[in-house]
Amino acid sequence: MNDLRPIKRIGFIGLGRMGYPMAGHLAGAGFKIIPADTNVEALASFEREHGGAAAHDLEALGADVDAVITMLPTSAIVRDVLLGETGAAKSLKEGTFVLDMSTSNPNDTKALSEALAPQGIHVCDAPVAGGVVFAKDGTLDILVGGDAAVAEHIRPLLEAMGKTIHYCGPVGSAHAMKAINNYVNAAVLPVYLEAITAGAKFGIDMATLLGSLEASTLGRNHPYEKKVKKHVFTRAFATGMDMKLIAKDVQIAVDTMNDIGVPSPMSSVTAALWWEASEKLGGTSDQSEIAKYWEQPAGLELMGPSSE
Repeated sequence: MNDLRPIKRIGFIGLGRMGYPMAGHLAGAGFKIIPADTNVEALASFEREHGGAAAHDLEALGADVDAVITMLPTSAIVRDVLLGETGAAKSLKEGTFVLDMSTSNPNDTKALSEALAPQGIHVCDAPVAGGVVFAKDGTLDILVGGDAAVAEHIRPLLEAMGKTIHYCGPVGSAHAMKAINNYVNAAVLPVYLEAITAGAKFGIDMATLLGSLEASTLGRNHPYEKKVKKHVFTRAFATGMDMKLIAKDVQIAVDTMNDIGVPSPMSSVTAALWWEASEKLGGTSDQSEIAKYWEQPAGLELMGPSSE
């Protein structure tokens, strides 16, 4: 694809906790950003900070950009802002790029690509990992799915927002990989918390308990290092990811496995646990607050030893 057009003007739809700093990094890298969001305060803040005019009409936005980036809660919302009655896709020009950086269902991503193909629109999925802190400092890990030449063409955009870029394969593959990664994270965190709560309830000294677990089974693992130690033990509970979004992400993994005929007993149980915890503790609670699912019945709070 030697005829891929340059990307200078980007419509960025979704200025949430992740999207806002990501769009800011693109603006800082010299791209012209036309932001769109239902949160008018976020739009006004972005305009003050980065200049330019926000889009209040998605169809008008589509006619004025070389690429559209979506950073939204679900693939259903992504489809609506693009293909809905007043969606941006109505006015997208042939050769425009659409990058869904949300954590979306890979089958929905493939369907979106098929729907936009007659218009000559290049669709890639580019979900991110790392959380709000990494979004703010521009060091996200980004997975990419889509045509290899297109993925390489959009690399400068991704490098403005992330530290590492991993090409996964055809469109939808990056969203599938993100769902698998999120499932593993979501499954391992409850295992740690269940085990640590049991040891603490039994009366084992916390330093001894954690020292034994780290030596025998934990190693240096993301959920333990980044969530249990930094947010549960400190009671910070501020990873920046809502519990209901973790439940949604694991459900994507379950649905994907079922769609491709892979047995999913473990992921199904994990999804059910997160949905139950979301209902019990509040869907907008930070993901690390799932510790309370075990703490409350056990009648204790998990606090690391003073060295933690």
